[in-house]
Amino acid sequence: MAVVERAMTITTQDFTVHDGLRTEAQQRELVARGASRTMRSKHLRQADGWGHAVDLVPWIGGRARWEWPPIHAVAVAVRRAAIELDVALRWGGVWDRELADLPGDATGLARAVEAYAARRRAAGKSAFLDGPHYELVAGG
Repeated sequence: MAVVERAMTITTQDFTVHDGLRTEAQQRELVARGASRTMRSKHLRQADGWGHAVDLVPWIGGRARWEWPPIHAVAVAVRRAAIELDVALRWGGVWDRELADLPGDATGLARAVEAYAARRRAAGKSAFLDGPHYELVAGG
């Protein structure tokens, strides 16, 4: 994906592609473990034959790390790359907005995640926060 390649050149936060295309069996296992909530994941092969999601995990000290400050740094770079390349993405930190509509800095993204979680709680729902996850917006 061109967005991922461009994001690598923007950020100083190293990251790795943790997950791209998944099999149905892999997705079923992730749902069973609670690591995913849907069997309609965009990580699965879509009608065009491609997966439409990627998980980008910060790489720190020689290993993948699921920590919010570096996740935000990666998201800043992915957001900028997506805007530059005119690719509409949704981010797993704030599921109800397009990434381009979110703030362009790490502090703003952290606040957007908090606001999303608060909106979900106010609606009586849980917030499934998946900061490393990026997916194409349908029709985008």
